[in-house]
Amino acid sequence: MKKILTMILISALGGAISLGTYVLFFDKPQVQIEKKDDSLLNTMPTNYSNAMYYSAENTDFTVAAEKTLNAVVHVKNTMYKTIRDPFAEFFYGQENGTRQYSQVGTGSGVIIAADGYIVTNNHVINNATEIEVTLNNKKIYKAKLIGADPSSDIALLKIDAKDLSYITLGDSDNVKVGEWVLAVGNPYNLTSTVTAGIISAKGRELEGNNTIDSFLQTDAAVNPGNSGGALVNTKGELIGINTAISSLTGSFVGYSFAVPSNITKKVIEDLMEFGNVQKAILGINGVELNNELADKLNIENASGFYISNVVEKSGAQKAGLKANDVIVKLDQVKIATFADLNGYINTKRPNDVVNVSYLRNSKTFQVNVTLIKYETTKVSALGLDLENLTSAELKKLNIANGVRITEITNKELSNYGVKRGYVITSIDGNKVYTIDDVNNMIANKSSGEVMRIEMRNLKGEQERYIFR
Repeated sequence: MKKILTMILISALGGAISLGTYVLFFDKPQVQIEKKDDSLLNTMPTNYSNAMYYSAENTDFTVAAEKTLNAVVHVKNTMYKTIRDPFAEFFYGQENGTRQYSQVGTGSGVIIAADGYIVTNNHVINNATEIEVTLNNKKIYKAKLIGADPSSDIALLKIDAKDLSYITLGDSDNVKVGEWVLAVGNPYNLTSTVTAGIISAKGRELEGNNTIDSFLQTDAAVNPGNSGGALVNTKGELIGINTAISSLTGSFVGYSFAVPSNITKKVIEDLMEFGNVQKAILGINGVELNNELADKLNIENASGFYISNVVEKSGAQKAGLKANDVIVKLDQVKIATFADLNGYINTKRPNDVVNVSYLRNSKTFQVNVTLIKYETTKVSALGLDLENLTSAELKKLNIANGVRITEITNKELSNYGVKRGYVITSIDGNKVYTIDDVNNMIANKSSGEVMRIEMRNLKGEQERYIFR
């Protein structure tokens, strides 16, 4: 018994020694070193996480949310397709050989006027046979398409309603990077969803995007269904239409992009007044500067838009702009990239006057330039360059409408017999009056869909071509 008690005592003593050794060598208390500060400045440590927390707390998002929620709508588009089934025709007769299918897409829209004008994305309603709008109060309306501009991805709808809540348009040129914003829309058919973030960048270009090259970038969460929804500042003013996300999965992973409100405003005003978008140009070609190009061209300034050549009879030529000039400002708006220049010009119309600040031989000059209408365009889908015809030219050709082919870059068209000077008069039975008509009609075609184009040849004869 004594031996057992002795062993227990020895074991307990050994455990105590081991624990004491662990505490002595491994469980040392933290050492705090105090250092006397002889500085005359009063300083205090900054807790960055708390600073961000208090910054967000002090920003009132509720005002913007209240102003916006009832003015953002759910947009549903339905497209009907009739498909011929040869097997059904064979077994059940020709009258039973066709079937109609419907395809439904959804997105968001923003009410911009109390009498029912709604802005959304063109891709939300593209090819729609029927458009339906649901308000935040669950009321449902049939919507009419007033007009669309594929190049800016903006479309204008109208519903028959009055006294609606609407959002006023803000000035997107005054938006600052780091400014708080809200994204409001209907992601995944979840109505009236609000997310917050900041403006991450302005004048952002998206590779592979065929629309504008001057997006507002934000880290507010935007997902499928948010397209066409509102991007608003903390005052509840519309500063952008949410359009695209940067994602490998198809869902939000960090950044989203919006068409600036100033471009949106110009597009919808044109659609209301003219039925199409009046595009203006300075009349210059060139590239944005960087350090490498500036060194190569022996230019001290490494920021701005370098003019490589000036278009004849353009406003730029008439105002005295020349090759090798560098544009640094438009109406006091800084121009550092092509996106900056293109984005600002997209807010203007033909015959608007823009004050251009430019560098020539390291000296700064200013000149007023009258913008001209964008009369020619490259229709890459067809491989054609086109130009609008004046009423005098139409009268001379003895036709009421059409656009003229000025250049053919698609060899297959030349092989078919299409020549420069031919006039496109209709596409799929719809009359063509302007280049914008051609662009819009082509943009609304699905990949692989048949397109019938009627042209007037050099002899004044009508020819029809079928493209896929």
